[in-house]
Amino acid sequence: TRGIDVGAKIEIFNIINDLVAQQYAVIMISSEMAEIIGMCDRVFVFREGRTVKELAKDEINEQNLINYSMGVM
Repeated sequence: TRGIDVGAKIEIFNIINDLVAQQYAVIMISSEMAEIIGMCDRVFVFREGRTVKELAKDEINEQNLINYSMGVM
């Protein structure tokens, strides 16, 4: 959603939330940490083209995302 206006971004997030409420699975790919933290129930962290960690909802935070994406953990 980088580069789109705030109103459009909110509408996109509302659509995603509506789909989730209807029991649809949504795959979200983003480099925006705030979007990931705020929207996701589960996150797969990739580094150098490989999955390095799967984070559950209670593990999704800025520090874990940075550490695993940089190979610190």
